[in-house]
Amino acid sequence: MNLKILLVEDDEIEKLKFERALKKLGTNHTIIKAGNGEEALLKCKEELPNLILLDLNMPKMNGLEFLSILKSDENLKFVPTVVFSTSNNHQDMINAYKIGIAGYVVKPLHYSDYVTQIEKIIGYWSINELVTL
Repeated sequence: MNLKILLVEDDEIEKLKFERALKKLGTNHTIIKAGNGEEALLKCKEELPNLILLDLNMPKMNGLEFLSILKSDENLKFVPTVVFSTSNNHQDMINAYKIGIAGYVVKPLHYSDYVTQIEKIIGYWSINELVTL
């Protein structure tokens, strides 16, 4: 299945790393990028993603604020969201799970580990995709 993946990340290096990982995996998924939570909400309303990969530490609207709005929206609340964050703060992780994330990955990762994590997440949601368009 060809997924529409929304990558919500403000760091250009992380965006490039993600694109490189997908290229290495040979996937043909559609990637939609947003640099913060505000932009991500607009992108979600334009085109419903099948999966969201989310950083927590971003300008304007951080990841937890974005998650709260996302999960309170009837049209968006079932989109699986996996956090990729440098925050290993236990409270951030608990709050994110309480709001309704599907997973939490702590960065930074060695590139090979990053590719493996992306492969597992995309593989899982390609099979168990909840949002049908």
